[in-house]
Amino acid sequence: MNARQLLVEIHAHMPPLAALKQLESADAERRLRDAPHSIAEIVAHMAFWQEWFLRRCEGTVAAMPAPASVGWPAVTPGSWPDVQARFTQGLERAVALEPDANRLVTPPIEFPPLAGYTVRDALVHMALHNSHHLGQVILLRQMMRQWPPPSGAWTW
Repeated sequence: MNARQLLVEIHAHMPPLAALKQLESADAERRLRDAPHSIAEIVAHMAFWQEWFLRRCEGTVAAMPAPASVGWPAVTPGSWPDVQARFTQGLERAVALEPDANRLVTPPIEFPPLAGYTVRDALVHMALHNSHHLGQVILLRQMMRQWPPPSGAWTW
């Protein structure tokens, strides 16, 4: 298994870009009643954490955000194309990494549960995090009657 398969293609429960395809800005940025986040906010959150892990994998110091709300960046009206592009660019950066199971993320992550993460661990973590939130995206799209997209997608 390579990083592209894990993050973008067959091992992602739903390929991330398929879950976002044909999603108009108005729907992506709309917050449904009683929903804590819009689709755009969820995708911005996923992009934030992808970028955080990628910086660490690339050897850049990136302190653990505190408080947790920092990991939920604000989404301004009309920014959906930029949010989606940021997420997609993060996926491409991730799949370009060598999923090394021996190379530790540097500098070591100061958050104890992630302290011994290798680059491979970080890629798996990103894939699982994205999978979790893409389920939320699909649920919101179902609630908006925007799933499956007009061009089709998996529905189970």
